Amino acid sequence: MLAARNLAKAWLLLVGFCAAFAGLGWLLGGYRFASLFLFCALLTAGGLAFYADRVALGMVGARELPLAEAPAVHSTVERLALLGGVPKPRLFVLPGPYPRGLSAGRGARGAAIAVSSGLVGLLTPAELEGVLAHEVAKIANRDVTVQTPAVVLAAMVIETSRIGGWLERGLLFLLGPVAAAFLHLLLTQKREFAADRVAAGLCGSPHGLADALIRLEQTEELFEFAASPATEPLYTVNPFAEEGLAALFVTHPPVADRVRRLRTLDPSWREKLRAA
Repeated sequence: MLAARNLAKAWLLLVGFCAAFAGLGWLLGGYRFASLFLFCALLTAGGLAFYADRVALGMVGARELPLAEAPAVHSTVERLALLGGVPKPRLFVLPGPYPRGLSAGRGARGAAIAVSSGLVGLLTPAELEGVLAHEVAKIANRDVTVQTPAVVLAAMVIETSRIGGWLERGLLFLLGPVAAAFLHLLLTQKREFAADRVAAGLCGSPHGLADALIRLEQTEELFEFAASPATEPLYTVNPFAEEGLAALFVTHPPVADRVRRLRTLDPSWREKLRAA
């Protein structure tokens, strides 16, 4: 049901984008402009459908992760993908020491997972498995089918403000909330909770992911991070400080809520911890 809903959202996104452009053309110049704008929108929508994942990965500076460079990560993702019933996604590495992971793609057969070397070095094997399972769950739920083109379109809207020269700040003030509202319309916090539940099932325990979320939240202030705030939905946790423009693009629920929901999947975890 969730996967079907996300596929419907993806189609609605592309059709709505084309319709909005055609309507703008009609307002500007009637039938001829509407036809021209629709043609351009169809080309853009086709590009988003087939290349949004490459654009998103390029936005975050990801490069492909060879098997010889991280065999343990490859084997873990392959096992989780098998359990999740999806083809093994391509693996990429993100630059910089900031511990982060993300997923992007056109669908189950065109998906990718990217992790930073800081994430692999910081987390324990069980925690890393939880993060990777969360990203595999997003692929299985078809979240990537919606979030990837949505992020690319939102980033395009933000970048449009750069053509304003000395009007850039005013355009950013105008277009930033528009791009953020667009993301919030398509992406809800429920998708993260759903991916957490699926990840817990893939791992056989919710605690690896819960511990990873806590560790990532505790260490986020130790590393510098800068990127387009429109990429926030791609990540496992929100890597941006919730202030200024970045605060508008927060689509992740608080880490404390996610951890609490994960812990409730294993109500006897406190007793198990005491016994250990």
